[in-house]
Amino acid sequence: ICPVGTTLGLLSRFSLFRPVIDTDKCVNCSLCGKRCKASCIDTKNHKIDYSRCVACFDCIENCSSGAIKYKIACGNRQAGHDEKQDAGRRAFLAGTALVAGAVTVEAKKKQLAEGVAALQDKQVPQREVVPVPAGAVSRKHFYTHCTACQLCVSECPNGVLRPSARLATLMQPEMAFEDGFCRIECNRCSQVCPTGAIRPVDSIADKSAIQIGHAVVIPENCVVNRDSVNCGNCARHCPVGAITMVPRSEGERLRVPAVNPEQCIGCGACEFHCPARPVSAIYVEGHEVHKER
Repeated sequence: ICPVGTTLGLLSRFSLFRPVIDTDKCVNCSLCGKRCKASCIDTKNHKIDYSRCVACFDCIENCSSGAIKYKIACGNRQAGHDEKQDAGRRAFLAGTALVAGAVTVEAKKKQLAEGVAALQDKQVPQREVVPVPAGAVSRKHFYTHCTACQLCVSECPNGVLRPSARLATLMQPEMAFEDGFCRIECNRCSQVCPTGAIRPVDSIADKSAIQIGHAVVIPENCVVNRDSVNCGNCARHCPVGAITMVPRSEGERLRVPAVNPEQCIGCGACEFHCPARPVSAIYVEGHEVHKER
C-alpha cells in the first residue's frame, strides 16, 4: 500500500530495458538469486519480479555463464506473479488500510470529545541544506547515484528517511527528524543501498566521526524564554556532547543551548527531543559535503 513503491513497481513492469534470463545458457547455479539485493529473482522458474528490481546489475556481474543480459524486452513480462493474485493482494491490503484508518479517526474523535486536547505536531523547519545519511559522502554524490528505490526508507528503523517531495529530488530519500533521529549505532541504510549512493559505514566509531550537518539554535523558540524554566533536553540527549547550556545573559540563572559545530555530527537527536512547538528551538542544517571530525 506504499504509494511510492506501488508507483515505481508499476512503471518497472513496463520498462523497455530490463535484465532478462536466457534459459538456454542458464546452468541453475542460483548465484544471481543469492546476490540479488532486492530478492526479486526466482531462480527455480527463471523469472524476475521487475516490480522490485532496482537495476543494480549485480545479477549480470555474478552470472558466470552470461545467461543474464540487460536488453530490450518489451512485452516480456516475466514478473513472477499472477495478475489476479497480485490484484487480489492489493485489494485486500487497500481494504485493510481503509478500515484501520477509519478506526483510528473515530478513536481520535472520541478522545477529543472526552476533553483530551490533541498535541500540536512539529512543523518541518526551513533548512537551507537538507541532510543526507552518513556514508553518502556529499549531497551531489548521493542524488547522482540514488535511483529512488526506497530500500533505505523502508529499512530505516528510526523513521528518519522519507521520500522527497521537492521537484529537484522527487521521490529520492531525505532526512527529517520529526519522528525520530539518526542513531549512532545504526548503519542499516548503508548496508542495503544497492547503488553506492550510501557507502557502507561499518562501525559506530566510523559513523560518529562523520558530520552530515550541524545544529542551529533559534533562541526565541526556546521554552526557557517562554516559561522561565531550564529545559536542556537537547543537551541531555546529544550523543556526542556537542551542546552545552550557557547563561542567556551575564549573571542570569536561566540557560540556553550553545552548539559546538566542530563537535556536532547532525544526528538530529536535539531537534527530535526539543519540546518547542510548532517549530523546534534547535534544528539540523545539512552539509553539502560531509566532513570528518
